[in-house]
Amino acid sequence: MNVRSFRLADYLPATQLLKESLSEECCEKTLDAFARQLSLDGELVLIAEQENPDGETIMVGLAIGTIDRNNGYYYRLAVHPEFRNQGVGKALVAGMEQKFQQRKVRNIMIAADEHTEFVLPWFEALGYGAQHVLRSLKQLRIVTG
Repeated sequence: MNVRSFRLADYLPATQLLKESLSEECCEKTLDAFARQLSLDGELVLIAEQENPDGETIMVGLAIGTIDRNNGYYYRLAVHPEFRNQGVGKALVAGMEQKFQQRKVRNIMIAADEHTEFVLPWFEALGYGAQHVLRSLKQLRIVTG
């Protein structure tokens, strides 16, 4: 498996991977953040790829990170359903940690929202605790009536 930074040619396969890996609502939210991060710093969008049995290199995972005020954030990890539990997520996290270390960030955080709550125990197994989780605040619905 190879983990590398995003290239322009990755755009269509990356959006397809997000659609196949995430719920529809999560994918919409992620595509917006994906575009925003590419415009800011494409080096913090990582691609995991490996060869299929035909020898073709295919995209199997994607990580979107960002840096704000010298803190690094994992925004979203997406691993194609057929390649889960095979070390793809761990490889993406390790690659992002390396990017964050190169940028000398002070803290590495997990940006948690309703779509990432279920992966927090997985991050915990990698050594990230509650102090590494930044939960987004839900917007209040205004009910008129």
